[in-house]
Amino acid sequence: MPDSTTPLATRTSPRLRSPFASLSARLPRHRTLLLGITITGLLVLIALLAPWLAPHDPYAQSTANRMIPPVWHAAGSWEHMLGTDRLGRDYLSRLLYGARISLFIGLLAAFISGLIGTTLGVLAGYFGGRVDAVVSYILTTRLALPVVLVALALASLTGGSLIMVTLLLGLLLWDRFTVVARSATVQLRDAEYVQAAQALGASLPYILLREILPNIAPALIVVATLEVANAILLEATLSFLGMGIQPPLPSWGLMIAEGKAYMFFQPWVIAIPGAALFMLVLAINLLGDGLRDISAPGGRDE
Repeated sequence: MPDSTTPLATRTSPRLRSPFASLSARLPRHRTLLLGITITGLLVLIALLAPWLAPHDPYAQSTANRMIPPVWHAAGSWEHMLGTDRLGRDYLSRLLYGARISLFIGLLAAFISGLIGTTLGVLAGYFGGRVDAVVSYILTTRLALPVVLVALALASLTGGSLIMVTLLLGLLLWDRFTVVARSATVQLRDAEYVQAAQALGASLPYILLREILPNIAPALIVVATLEVANAILLEATLSFLGMGIQPPLPSWGLMIAEGKAYMFFQPWVIAIPGAALFMLVLAINLLGDGLRDISAPGGRDE
């Protein structure tokens, strides 16, 4: 036991753990999160290595090799393991390159929406009053607009290029970031460390970026994972309806749209990109759900 004469300031006290340290300690015990990380990491690695893994040029057409079935069919060929599409393009190669497009759109759109939503939410939560009222009005207006219909209307006006679709989704998916950032900032703006920084004369950017933002970051990361999956699904929806990524880019949604005319006779042209899209969205959702569980106050292991 410590000596009773020892000054209180010199006694050893338990060190406070940062939110990220707490998450790191809980992560190895959460099987669902580990599964999401594994599948997502594998898909990201495949997307990054697509130029080296793809057996053929994803844009090369061959009328002599149209609609070759996958290798598990009797008429299949190991030269085209997942078959070819209606233009004779190798399906495996297009699937690998399509992963790059889906992940690029999902990550960049989530980054743009997170930047917009977090900025609005932190400002509304910290200042309150009129700033909060203005942000709440903007948020209510955004929530009154159906995302898919607005995306379809704007995509028809701006075109379906890769950059335009990404910017469009980023400008439409910021509402969850705003709600979470505002709620978390309201809880932290009267915290002792924030008041101490104010008393020491810290600037407003310092308080927002160094005191508040790091402490709400775990919640925002969870929202970001869900918005990545949401952006990927929305891009596939737009591409399927002809308003998203345009040919010849190998978008998974576009691959499904191009194969719908053959779905009753060659169902694999829809099943293969559909299964890839399902797996990617499922993995990202598992990742988000796991992060939500371990970032909860008590945590939860699965």
